Amino acid sequence: MLDLFIEAGKLKKLPRMGWLLRGVANPESVAEHTFRVALITLFLGDELKKKGIDINVEKALKIALLHDLGEARITDLPLEAQNYVDKKKAERKAMVDILGAERVEYFRLFQEYEDEKSLEGRLVKFADKLEMVLQAWEYEKSGAKGLDEFWGALDYLKKSEIYAHFKDLIDELEKLR
Repeated sequence: MLDLFIEAGKLKKLPRMGWLLRGVANPESVAEHTFRVALITLFLGDELKKKGIDINVEKALKIALLHDLGEARITDLPLEAQNYVDKKKAERKAMVDILGAERVEYFRLFQEYEDEKSLEGRLVKFADKLEMVLQAWEYEKSGAKGLDEFWGALDYLKKSEIYAHFKDLIDELEKLR
């Protein structure tokens, strides 16, 4: 278990490559991104529960914490690199190696995120995209340019089944730009 914790610690020093390649100075780390994805998941999940939606917030939080763990091994591969490397395949293998055979349930949770199989997995994917758009806005507010592609995640958010429950939030974020 200690080896897993040490390996996960690499995410604190691993910059999010998409931002770095777009010229953002001192971009967030993967761990910083994961923290806010988990926080967004917590609050959105609790709101869905209040609305009577049957969602397991604890499960969603586990997925949020695990969703980028494989990057401790494969790094944060930007879109450009994905023309040469099958990121999904590499990340799955990294997750198996990191988690080991005794933690299969955590790998299954990761797969629920990747495949958007469960409401909890889809919520975390929604939170992941929401966090990215929010981060783009923060970088633009600080003077960064050329981040339009990250705002494209709004299209994903608006097509999500979860959007109907948080339309006002997404509309408010979009207006900030």
